[in-house]
Amino acid sequence: MKKLIMIFMLMFSVTIFAQKIQNQTVDAACGMCMFKVKTDKGCAMAVKIDGKIYHVEGLDKKTFGDAHAADGYCKIMKKAVVSGEIKKDKFYATSFKYVN
Repeated sequence: MKKLIMIFMLMFSVTIFAQKIQNQTVDAACGMCMFKVKTDKGCAMAVKIDGKIYHVEGLDKKTFGDAHAADGYCKIMKKAVVSGEIKKDKFYATSFKYVN
């Protein structure tokens, strides 16, 4: 019985602390430039999921393109289809693709 309770508690804690995202369309842009996150010290990709801003971790910066190009993520808010997991107020992406 103790093992069953421990397994249940472990499963419950994982669902509380990590939220899985699968092929969800989100707003994607620079946290500092476009989302106006005042605590940011530089340009970094962020996404807006369910009304909250999360910095994107787990992918090479080249995935997002040139931040300061005319159509870069520091200048234009884009839509992206993402998959990954939200943990500790960050979005750990396993896939990220801009959509038209």
